[in-house]
Amino acid sequence: MDWVGILSLLNTLLNSGIVILSFALGIYLLVYNFRNRVARTFCALLCCVLIVYFVELAIVGTPAEVALQWLRFQWVGIAFTPAAYLRFTDALLEMTNDQSRARSWMIRISHLLGAAIFLAALWTDRIVWDGVEQAGTIHLRAGPQFWLFFVYFALLIGWGARNILRAWQRCLTSTSRRRMAYLALASIAPAAGVFPYLVITGWPQRFPGALLWLLLVLGNIAVSIMLLMMAYTVAFFGALTPERVVKHRFIRFLLRGPLQATAVVAVIVAAYRSDGLLGLPPFRLALFGVVLVILLVQLGVEWAKPLLDRLLYRRDEREIAWLQSLSNRLLTTTDIRQFLENILTALCDLLRTPVAFIALIEDEEARLEVVCGNLQPGVYPALPENLDSLISGTSRGQLRAYGDLYLWDGYWLWPLHARSDNELIGLLGLEARSATPDLTPEEMDILRSLGAQVETALEDRIIQQTLFGVLERMMPQIEEIQRRREMLRYEGAPALARLADPLATPEFPRWVRDALAHYWGGPKLTRSPLLNLQVVERASEEHGGPINALRAVLLRAIEQLRPEGERSMTAAEWLLYNILELKFIRGYRVRDIAMRLAMSESDFYRKQRIAIQELARVLAEMEREERASQGRLTDS
Repeated sequence: MDWVGILSLLNTLLNSGIVILSFALGIYLLVYNFRNRVARTFCALLCCVLIVYFVELAIVGTPAEVALQWLRFQWVGIAFTPAAYLRFTDALLEMTNDQSRARSWMIRISHLLGAAIFLAALWTDRIVWDGVEQAGTIHLRAGPQFWLFFVYFALLIGWGARNILRAWQRCLTSTSRRRMAYLALASIAPAAGVFPYLVITGWPQRFPGALLWLLLVLGNIAVSIMLLMMAYTVAFFGALTPERVVKHRFIRFLLRGPLQATAVVAVIVAAYRSDGLLGLPPFRLALFGVVLVILLVQLGVEWAKPLLDRLLYRRDEREIAWLQSLSNRLLTTTDIRQFLENILTALCDLLRTPVAFIALIEDEEARLEVVCGNLQPGVYPALPENLDSLISGTSRGQLRAYGDLYLWDGYWLWPLHARSDNELIGLLGLEARSATPDLTPEEMDILRSLGAQVETALEDRIIQQTLFGVLERMMPQIEEIQRRREMLRYEGAPALARLADPLATPEFPRWVRDALAHYWGGPKLTRSPLLNLQVVERASEEHGGPINALRAVLLRAIEQLRPEGERSMTAAEWLLYNILELKFIRGYRVRDIAMRLAMSESDFYRKQRIAIQELARVLAEMEREERASQGRLTDS
C-alpha cells in the first residue's frame, strides 16, 4: 500500500471516529442535559456535523453516480450549519442573561435560508453542479450562485464567533470564563469540518495527491479534538450534579462508548484489509478482533480507573476515596436480608430445628423480617402485650424466661438489643426442640455469637435508614443549590433577583407539572423544589411530613379551580379541573379522559398545558398569601 492508500485508510477511520463521536456526544447531552438550551442547540450542531461526515464515509468505494447523489444530500448538513451555529451562540448569550429579539428573528430567517440553500443544492445546479474526481476523492463543483452561500456562511459564522466573544466578556467567574474560552477556541470545529473547500479550489494537478490526504487527516484530527472540547464544556451547562460527577461520567462514557466503538471499526477495517492473514477469512478475523478489542477496552478502563480518579479529583482525593469506600460498604435491604438468612440457616443446621425467624420490633410490635423454614412472612403473630416483659427482663403469661432465652408458643426467643442504648430492636426465634431449652454450653456460645452479629446488622440497618431519610429530605435543597450555582456563575445579579423568589422563575410551572406526574410517589415529588414553599412547610405540621403536605397543597390548589355547581364533563368551565383531577388524582389514561371529555388526544395535551399553567398561578397565589400571613404575624 502506497502513502495515498495509507492516508486514505487513516482518513476513513477518522471519519468513522467523528461520526461515532458526534452521535455519541449528542446522545449523551440529550440524556443528561436535555433541559438546558445550550446543550440542545449544540446537539443540533452535532447533527449537522454527523450528516456531513457520514456522507463522506458512505461514498468511500461507491460508484461516481451514487456518490454524486450522496454529495448533494450532504448539503442538508452544510446548509443548516450556520443557522445551528448562530442558534447555539445565542443560547450561550442567553445563559449570561443577554437576550435579543433581533437575534431571535435572524435565527428564524437563517433556518429558512438554510432550507432554501439545501433545496437549491439538491434539485438545481445553482449552488453546486457536476462532479469531478481528483487525487482519489470525488467532489462537486461550484455553481454560479455558490459565492452567495459563501458570503452567507462567513457572515453567520462570524456573527456566531462575535456572540461567543461577547458571552466570554459577560462571564462573571474565572471558571465560566475559562469554559467560554474553551468554546471560543473549539467553536471553529463545525465550520472547519463541514465547509466544502474542494468545491471552491479543487486540487491543483501539480500538487501530489498524498498532500491532499495528509491535510484531510490533520484536519479531521483537529475537528475531533475541538468537538470533544466543545462537548466537554457543554456537558457542564445545566448539570445539577457536582462538577466532579460530570467529569467522571463524561470521561467514562467516552472510554466505554466512542473509544470502544472506534476501536471496533478499526479492527473490522483492518481485518478486511488483511485478507488471508493466518489463513483465516476476513469475517472470522473481524469477529475475533471485535471480541478481543471489546474485552481489552473494558479491562483497560477498569485498570485505568484509579489513575483517572487521581487526575480528576486531585484536590478532593481523600474525600472521594472515603465516599467510594462508604458506597462499597453500605448494606442495602437485600444485603442485610441475605446476611440474616445465612445466620438463620446456620442456626437451623447447628441446633437441628426446622424453623427460625428474625422479627423486628417497631412501635412495640413484632414484625417478621426474615424466615428460614416453612413459616411464611406475616403469619407469625405479633406480641404487643408481652414485649414489656422482654424489655424489663421479667416473664409473664405465656412468655416464660429460661436464662437468656424465653419460651413462647413452642418457640425459643432470643431478645436482640441495640449496642448503643440497650433498646430492644428485635427477636431471634427458633422452633423449640424440647419443652424447655436444652442447649449445650457450646451451642449457647454459638447462639450468643451469631445473635451479636444479628444485633449489629439490625442496628446498622436502623442507622442507615435514618441517614438515608435525612439525605432524601436534603436532596431538593442540594439540587436547588446546584441550580443556583450554575445560574449565578453566568448571570450574576439578575439571577440573584430571580432566585430570591422561586415563584418568579420560569421553571415554576415545570416544577408543578413534575410534582403532579409523581403525585402518588416518585423522585419528582420527593425531590421537588416546591417542598421549600412556605405554604407546604406550614401544611407539613398537619399532614405528618413534607411529601404528604405537598400532595395536600396541590389537591387544595386543584380544588380552587373547581367551578361551582354540579360537575359536568363537557362544560367549558369544568375542563381544566376535569383534566387535572382525572389525570393526576385519579390516574386515568389519556385515551379514557379524552373520550370522557369528548376531545382528541392532541387537544387534550394542549389543554393540559393550560391547566398546569393555571394551577401554577393558583399555587403561586397561595404561596404569596401564606407569606403575607407570616409577615403580618411577624409584625404583630
